[in-house]
Amino acid sequence: MIKKFVKVALQEDVGRGDLFYLVGSNEKAVAKIISKDSGILAGAVYAKALCRIENIDIKFHIKDGKPIEPGAVIATLKGKSKKLLMCERTILNLLQHASGIATNTYSYESIINGSTVKLLDTRKTRPHLRIFEKYAVRCGGGNNHRMGLDDCLMLKDTHIKTIENLEDFLTKARFKLPYTSKIEIECEDIEFAKYAMNCGCDMIMCDNMSTEDIKEVVEYKNINFPYILIEASGNVTKENIREYIDTGVDAISSGSLIHQATWLDLSMKMV
Repeated sequence: MIKKFVKVALQEDVGRGDLFYLVGSNEKAVAKIISKDSGILAGAVYAKALCRIENIDIKFHIKDGKPIEPGAVIATLKGKSKKLLMCERTILNLLQHASGIATNTYSYESIINGSTVKLLDTRKTRPHLRIFEKYAVRCGGGNNHRMGLDDCLMLKDTHIKTIENLEDFLTKARFKLPYTSKIEIECEDIEFAKYAMNCGCDMIMCDNMSTEDIKEVVEYKNINFPYILIEASGNVTKENIREYIDTGVDAISSGSLIHQATWLDLSMKMV
């Protein structure tokens, strides 16, 4: 899957052919990827896959998930000059995009560190980039929520509007779903959260609820349904995430890990 992804990424840039191939020399060359930013590296496995396809020898001096500083030599590349120049932008795009997400995730995770709360991403990913972007989240120390609609049944407010009787619906769902599939229900207030727990779900998402209300949901759950997991979501920021941690939830999810990430500044230099 990674191989197919990087091939398409390169083809998008190359188009009908790199025009430099028509006029440039093609000698053996060496290049280095250098960081101009501080952050967490991610995307190395993707860059390696692309280089294997294009017969470029690449050696990373820093592994995915490890910190980088301005001036750090991240990787050394060796190969034909035309290949290096053709792949330059695609390699950098992969590393800069993934490293930006990993760095942003780490900034959240560093606040959570020391607690048992898990930091989760969401399905708010760019089309065709979900696996890539969620990999970057893991490099930053975060955890993946659903990869798609097929690995957990989540009933959001829009789903609930189509369901007449939630308890009956969950009974039928248990019969039809794979044995290992979990059911999570999005709740916007305390009373519905309690109702959803009594109907037989596995997880509750407290969506856009105040921290005081979430604490009450957690307390009710601990007393009556200790096996149910509680997730907080909605308007979570680095400034307020500590308040959500203190509610006692099991997990906190935020789409901003991905869609608010800023690319790291990396460059490739021929040596």
